[in-house]
Amino acid sequence: MASLALTSPPSVKIPSYLSSSSSSLFSRSSISFRTTESRSRICVSGYAKCNLPKALNGNARVPIINETTIPKFFDSSRLEKSVSRNNTKLKLFSGTANPALSQEIAWYMGLELGKVSIKRFADGEIYVQLKESVRGCDVFLVQPTCTPTNENLMELLIMVDACRRASAKKVTAVIPYFGYARADRKTQGRESIAAKLVANLITEAGADRVLACDLHSGQSMGYFDIPVDHVYCQPVILDYLASKSISSEDLVVVSPDVGGVARARAFAKKLSDAPLAIVDKRRHGHNVAEVMNLIGDVKGKVAVMVDDIIDTAGTIVKGAALLHEEGAREVYACCTHAVFSPPAIERLSSGLLQEVIVTNTLPVAEKNYFPQLTILSVANLLGETIWRVHDDSSVSSIFL
Repeated sequence: MASLALTSPPSVKIPSYLSSSSSSLFSRSSISFRTTESRSRICVSGYAKCNLPKALNGNARVPIINETTIPKFFDSSRLEKSVSRNNTKLKLFSGTANPALSQEIAWYMGLELGKVSIKRFADGEIYVQLKESVRGCDVFLVQPTCTPTNENLMELLIMVDACRRASAKKVTAVIPYFGYARADRKTQGRESIAAKLVANLITEAGADRVLACDLHSGQSMGYFDIPVDHVYCQPVILDYLASKSISSEDLVVVSPDVGGVARARAFAKKLSDAPLAIVDKRRHGHNVAEVMNLIGDVKGKVAVMVDDIIDTAGTIVKGAALLHEEGAREVYACCTHAVFSPPAIERLSSGLLQEVIVTNTLPVAEKNYFPQLTILSVANLLGETIWRVHDDSSVSSIFL
């Protein structure tokens, strides 16, 4: 694995692999940002496929993903066949929530990000003006509704409205992280279902389609009265795990709660049908969890905990402590959305976890870097999905 040592936290630069003609998600798609106590470094994976005979560090390894399980899309180079930058009806715009991810997506697609002016008035009101014509265009707006959630959500709504009033042919809201997704049902009396409310707001603002990553629950797709393309980020994390020197016989996938069993089972199936364990958790309030029991055998195993969101990290850390008590040799944590609300960083860097693997659907501030953190890029995955939506091609075939 090629690595570049820096003396200061990494800045946003164009990765060399994104400017090449190669477009394989599994050849050069994962970017991991790691930090050590003395310096920061950027690690870019450069392996061709998951079933390498040797690990990138030269040690013998047993691949944990079979070649047949790797999706075989990207039959041809997207960058070579991309439309002209000066004559295209596809426009890609970025909000202010995660501009680095938007730029990576644009690099992969061979496009320039659209010019847009987004300002805040003195009283906090948001002003949006498109600086180029979108009349008759297929417009994609990249904006996760992350912290500050309400501001980023309102910014997305105003961007959608601006595109609709500028006569865009179609407007797709690309929401790598869908805020309020956890309020997807009533668990107690007199509660709101905020996920449905937010879905209504996006629809009424004028969006024609939504593209979201790893929704907290699949039922959230039904809250929208417009088409929803649900992108699963599992391939990116699976590809990274395949570069590890982990024998499939030593691996066990762990669901941190009963609600995530389906997600963990699908993950385990792709990892050479690894065994599954479940942490029995009781939640006494929001962001308050208590581990009760463990279902399954993890003794002497490498445990990989799989979840969609790490917020305060209480569930993950208490689960990791229980796995160590039950004899697990190492514990890895994998999730798509790194919310990292305090005191998540203190908990995750306490030493219970061998590595915390997340994606860049949300921006992770440099102050929140810690030695065990690895961030993988989903830019290629989202870029390919956007191309397929624009071309009216199959999206679900990516994940088969």
